[in-house]
Amino acid sequence: MDSSSLHGLLAEYADLEKQLADPAVHADQGRARKLGRRYAELSPIVKVINELDQARDDLGTARELADEDAGFAAEAEEIAARIPQLESRLTELLLPRDPYDGSDVLMEIKSGEGGEESALFAGDLLRMYLRYAERHGWKAEVLDAVHSDLGGYKDVTVAVKGKGAVTSAADGVWARLKFEGGVHRVQRVPATESQGRIHTSAAGVLIYPEPEEVEVEIDPNDLRIDVFRSSGPGGQSVNTTDSAVRVTHLPTGIVVSCQNEKSQIQNRARAIQVLQARLQAMAEEEAAAKAADARKSQVRTVDRSERVRTYNFPENRISDHRVNYKAYNLDQVLDGDLDAVLDALAAADREERLATAGQ
Repeated sequence: MDSSSLHGLLAEYADLEKQLADPAVHADQGRARKLGRRYAELSPIVKVINELDQARDDLGTARELADEDAGFAAEAEEIAARIPQLESRLTELLLPRDPYDGSDVLMEIKSGEGGEESALFAGDLLRMYLRYAERHGWKAEVLDAVHSDLGGYKDVTVAVKGKGAVTSAADGVWARLKFEGGVHRVQRVPATESQGRIHTSAAGVLIYPEPEEVEVEIDPNDLRIDVFRSSGPGGQSVNTTDSAVRVTHLPTGIVVSCQNEKSQIQNRARAIQVLQARLQAMAEEEAAAKAADARKSQVRTVDRSERVRTYNFPENRISDHRVNYKAYNLDQVLDGDLDAVLDALAAADREERLATAGQ
């Protein structure tokens, strides 16, 4: 990026700083959140720009002083060696980013091949993500769940929201979890197996950035809305009123249910929000397909052969097949210690973007 563009970023950062210091801005929480996220995105860039400018100034000064005092020559060499590192870091930070990196997410976990064992594994994945959210101070809320007979989940929808403000877009919920979409395969002796044989089953994870503002318009005439009584595991009735809501988007056939809010109005609003996120993701996937951007596509069928990750219980091993990641701490991962595998996925994505930028 040329110097004029860098100056433009510095000017934008200073303007954001000024706006965020204005109490009137915080009266509009949506605007304040949007400005805060952009500020967080620019902060590491501005920090490196300032460090680079300072290093270049210090190098010039050290070289001038080295002519009079040889002791400054070594300092000049150290500074000169640091400048390419800062330039490389700046190049990396200036790569085009995923615009949703700072966003909250909606996640769906669906059982697939393997029957009850798959539903139990879907429950394990849900717990893993809930524990991961807890570790990071995020708020995770189960919006809707279809339980299996043995206490697993046939289908469960979760909203994961980050802290009020992130220090960097790279620390946003979407930035951390966006690579989780796909088929997750488990190898273990199922609770339903009486002869101790290892079985393989799978569950699917779908993940979408949660829109803060309406970006996908939905025609009310395209919706069919049904109400029903909330239920829990085994079909047990939870509420005595018909507060649960099922929304069907007629043009696409997408069905969204929500039963965890206290009122029918709240459940309806939440279901439409989930529908909006799914329609937005669908539109973006269609655009991504046209652009041959395979990374953004997510597996829509829960087929063991389309796996992105394998959880092998006998070996306590987790393997992510997209980046050849392998570790023998499955018990810790299932307890929410996901950062190592997510870091590997983020690093591979960063290297791919660097390679693309260099072409």
